Amino acid sequence: MIKTKFLTLLFTILLTFNSNAAFDIKARTAILQDYLSGEILYEKDADKSIYPASMTKIMTAIIAFDLIRSGDLNLDEKFLISENAWRLSSAGYSSMFIMVGDEVTVENLLKGIIVASGNDACVALAEGIAGTEDEFAIMMTAKAKEIGMENTNFANSSGINNTDNVSTVRDIMLMSNYLIKEFPDEYKYFSEKEFTWYRTGGDPITQGNRNPLLYKNLGADGIKTGYLAVEKYSLASSIYKNGRRLIAIGSGFNTKKDRSRESAKLLTWGLTSFDLIEIAKKDTPIENLDVWLGKKNTVSVYVKKDIYKTIPKARKRNLKVSIFYKGPIQAPIKKNDILGKLKVTYKNELIEEYDLFAFEEIKKLNVFSRLIKSINFLIWGDV
Repeated sequence: MIKTKFLTLLFTILLTFNSNAAFDIKARTAILQDYLSGEILYEKDADKSIYPASMTKIMTAIIAFDLIRSGDLNLDEKFLISENAWRLSSAGYSSMFIMVGDEVTVENLLKGIIVASGNDACVALAEGIAGTEDEFAIMMTAKAKEIGMENTNFANSSGINNTDNVSTVRDIMLMSNYLIKEFPDEYKYFSEKEFTWYRTGGDPITQGNRNPLLYKNLGADGIKTGYLAVEKYSLASSIYKNGRRLIAIGSGFNTKKDRSRESAKLLTWGLTSFDLIEIAKKDTPIENLDVWLGKKNTVSVYVKKDIYKTIPKARKRNLKVSIFYKGPIQAPIKKNDILGKLKVTYKNELIEEYDLFAFEEIKKLNVFSRLIKSINFLIWGDV
């Protein structure tokens, strides 16, 4: 028969809400995501095409991180600096100030890109990896498509002065989410507040991180600023506070001050207006289901993904989490057999459902034991 178990989770959720109705920021386009639940808390023209400017450098770093993880690149490897890269070490550009003919490690180039926002470091890394910056841009765009960035084309490694280098804040959010999820150790570079380049033939150059939120008491640990005259100011940002991470992307801020203030406002609003609820952790037993004619009377079940919900604090309703299965489940049971469903409902309306998998193997009782148990059931109703 169908059995139902209600987990001891009584939370609150608002299924449909228009966050934009009561809140807005001064940006041409913006988006805010709760990282663990994946839910979008705010968006404003999030699919409008933008020039991503130096936010492009997030993908430049991702390509390097991918190659380091695969063993095709290492942090101590050195690349020879070309004249193309050196030409961007001049006034008017964000630069690491590398010198033509010098040999610079991958790690220093990455810090030059991530912390100092060096366009020269981007070209040097791109040429070192792919031979030319054009070939590297092809790699970047291919990676963007793999991540799901359907409205993005990368034309260079730095994001400067190319009208074919386009994206959206939604795509930049997907890229930022991928960076944090796939490269948690390397992501720490984005929180470094300064980088000192011990250049050849000159005094060391120390530059601060251009992300203004790193210097505020918000819990910010990334990600990347951007500026182009045609696009104005942009920022991909993330905060981690009280076990919760938010990712915000904004573009078309009129001034540096607007970029800092409005991004902080968006992230703070996300923290204070919503709660994050953990429903289930992947690969962790969450409940025991009844078993018939098995060497154990119950079997543990689990889900294969983390399940979180983001809920608005101001408007609450009952959220019910329950387990449905046909039980008792007859042995034998193999590990990872699908045994039932975990359902999340709101006022009897199904929101989402997830397969429940056997966490363990349950063997069948021997013939004699099965006979005794069946007789007991017939006489006493004792399963």
